[in-house]
Amino acid sequence: MAAPLIGGLMFMSCAEAKQANTEERELPGYVEGARHLYQNNHDKKNRNLENGNGEASKRKAGRNNDAHKGDTKVNLSERHGGADKDGAEAQVTLRKVRLTWQLVPGAVRYQVVLLRDKNDTPENVVSVQNYVFTEGLEIDLQKYGERAKDFYWKVCPLTFEGNAMGSFSEPKPIIEGELNPKAPRPTTEYDKMDYFPLYPVFSWIPTSNAKHHEVEVVKHTDEGDVVIRRLYGGEYDVYEEGGYTTPGDYAWRVRSVTDEGYQTSDWCEPVEFHVTSPVKVAAFGDSITHGGGAISIPLSFAMYNWETYSPVPVKNLGMSGDTTGDMLYRFDRDVLPFQPKILVVMGGVNDCRGSVPGWETVMNLAKIRTKCLENNIIPVFVTVTPVNPGMIANRGILETPREDWQVHQEYVNDWIIRQSYHVDVHSVLSDINGHLDARYTSDGLHPDMEAKQYIGETVGAYLIDNFPNMLR
Repeated sequence: MAAPLIGGLMFMSCAEAKQANTEERELPGYVEGARHLYQNNHDKKNRNLENGNGEASKRKAGRNNDAHKGDTKVNLSERHGGADKDGAEAQVTLRKVRLTWQLVPGAVRYQVVLLRDKNDTPENVVSVQNYVFTEGLEIDLQKYGERAKDFYWKVCPLTFEGNAMGSFSEPKPIIEGELNPKAPRPTTEYDKMDYFPLYPVFSWIPTSNAKHHEVEVVKHTDEGDVVIRRLYGGEYDVYEEGGYTTPGDYAWRVRSVTDEGYQTSDWCEPVEFHVTSPVKVAAFGDSITHGGGAISIPLSFAMYNWETYSPVPVKNLGMSGDTTGDMLYRFDRDVLPFQPKILVVMGGVNDCRGSVPGWETVMNLAKIRTKCLENNIIPVFVTVTPVNPGMIANRGILETPREDWQVHQEYVNDWIIRQSYHVDVHSVLSDINGHLDARYTSDGLHPDMEAKQYIGETVGAYLIDNFPNMLR
């Protein structure tokens, strides 16, 4: 089939670009690589102190939450500023370039194609990379010599299977990217969230071929900055398991290192964040509360956090991999420091798909309810989201749920909907078989953007309807 003509240029599908490539780099062990979202976390300046940073109020005032729907073409409008340009690209020795784009909802990975020039034809392809899991890529151009300055590039979002989700971006000159970057580029979007999460993920676009990174976290004090954490992560993120319960101003930065810990890049510029207490509303749960989605996207991106879509500011106290037993264990440590008036409790999916019987899940949730009431906190329970066993088995990333998972989940949800305050999200997210609808998930367990938006809007609307005076 001939490639379609777009704007007078020959336009290739992702598959055609792959066939045309002569220098393609295939990364082995894709399924193993995709496991990164689950492995670490399953193993275990001033803002309004109670009302967050104002993001929810913007949503409440009518922000368009449907802005991403139907957008399957990558937007190349700059997410970050460039470097080493100064209007003199021709005078720069082009050693490497960092290309960035905006996330496409539902995309698990991206295909990046280099072209010899602006002519978008199969014969003009220089290289193709099919396994890009971040919204940017640094490419070493030294092997191409002087001709690299004439290159163009384009990007296409892909599904888990590698199918194109839409069209390529329009080819752009390579020299419009960030030239010769010296440090990783942070990608966290906590500035778009009402509160900094209790357990953040620090994420970045790595420097070329970097596989190991060091993250340094400092707390700003009257006596100066104090280093409080040093974390060691993989290629493009690290899950923080220490938690941040002490109010104050902080900053983090990242650099690439060797496997032995020797520095291989500069530190990036510090990224500031603020920890707030007390809060009016907090959310307590597992990875569905914690955030992230589309298999490879961590919770550092607002798009895949249901709290993002709530018209009420909600503090994220989620912890990926938690069972209700884990939640009960950390309640005093993680909930009480923030003194919430309302606690949205959303846990149980890991119980039901694992080996925890329904009666034990209910017992744990009941104990969490008791702890809330003893501390003058109103618990609002959210029904356990369904899972899709067939999709989970097909992906091969997560352990397949036990055969009778639905029996235990129905038992738990029956208890939840009999509580004084509860929100049912299970019904809408289920297909005809009571499984998580495949339209709403990439891996069969975690709801993606559309489902997260539904959860956030539904929970937020419930809170407004039932607690208007408390939320003022």
